Amino acid sequence: MLSRRHLLASPLALAACRKEKANGFDGYAFVANQEGQAIAAVDLTAFAVAKHIRIDGRPKAVLAHPTREAIYALGTGNGALYEIDPAQLAFRRKVTLGADLVDLQLSDTGDLWALSREPQRLLLLDAATLRPTRQVALPAEPVSLCLAPREPWALVSYEKHPPTLIHRTESRISAQFSLPYPPTLAAFLSNGRAVIFAGREAQLLSLYELPSLRHLTHLPLALQPEQFCFKPDGGQLFITGRGLDAVVVVYPYRGEVAETVLAGRAPGAMTAASTPDVDFLFVASPSRNDVSILDIVTHKTIAVVSVGQDPGFLTVTPDNQYVLVLNRLSGDMAVLRIKSIVPNRNKTAPLFTMIPVGSRPVQAVVRAV
Repeated sequence: MLSRRHLLASPLALAACRKEKANGFDGYAFVANQEGQAIAAVDLTAFAVAKHIRIDGRPKAVLAHPTREAIYALGTGNGALYEIDPAQLAFRRKVTLGADLVDLQLSDTGDLWALSREPQRLLLLDAATLRPTRQVALPAEPVSLCLAPREPWALVSYEKHPPTLIHRTESRISAQFSLPYPPTLAAFLSNGRAVIFAGREAQLLSLYELPSLRHLTHLPLALQPEQFCFKPDGGQLFITGRGLDAVVVVYPYRGEVAETVLAGRAPGAMTAASTPDVDFLFVASPSRNDVSILDIVTHKTIAVVSVGQDPGFLTVTPDNQYVLVLNRLSGDMAVLRIKSIVPNRNKTAPLFTMIPVGSRPVQAVVRAV
């Protein structure tokens, strides 16, 4: 008969008590440092900056091409696009299009689209040369762009004009939406067959079917919507905004608000992660310098983690192992390990590490080696 001491000293027991080693992610996070005028390449196996790649502009967006060895960065106010070689961690080229570019998006098929304020155009760019190959004239000054997954739609939003639906393959405006309020947020559902709008002043969420533009529903919100975040499978939409320290949970395919959940203080940016065991929503509170972690199934806050100053962007590594949080004021990146997040009485979770990345990091993209 084995005693308790012998049992605890056995190899199986020791293995069970030993913490699983974190191996990192075999790739890099490319971080746009807006004030530092650089792209920081963060090695996610060593959890350290491998290189600061200098550019002569202030990057505000960064994208990774799904099939080409290319990272793209969009400059602020200079109409410039920058291409980075992710294998060599080196600046490859700069292209100035002679346009005031306000947005840059990659479709799920790898097409690169740029939104120009002056002239007012939607541009399809050659991913190899970064030169326009097609363009669509727009009726007003645009402010944002989103691309539908699985379907050939693009949605352009304007400050003083109704949103327009564009057929990307045919390079033409297909329709114009008629909304009872000026929308400030827009997104496609995961099947690409419906679009959802939100208005800050109206505090409404609206759903329209595509391509018919048939109105499906208007949903009142308990806050002024400013941020969208979808669950990875598209089945839930999370909304934060002014007026309430909470997250609104919406079932977009049912066209209903599930509930409004308290989360942090003046919550802002979000990201969601799904693993075989858990589904988490991570919500940044810039004024409180922390991130709240919600269980997506129960819609309950299970932990709060202190990060750097003014967290403003979050993303999840492709293997759903780590959450990366960019802190704009302190110039660093907080890393949370998802497997270390376990519900406990104190509602806390450990911070895996902090990495100084540069001056005012605003966006990041993760790419495997």
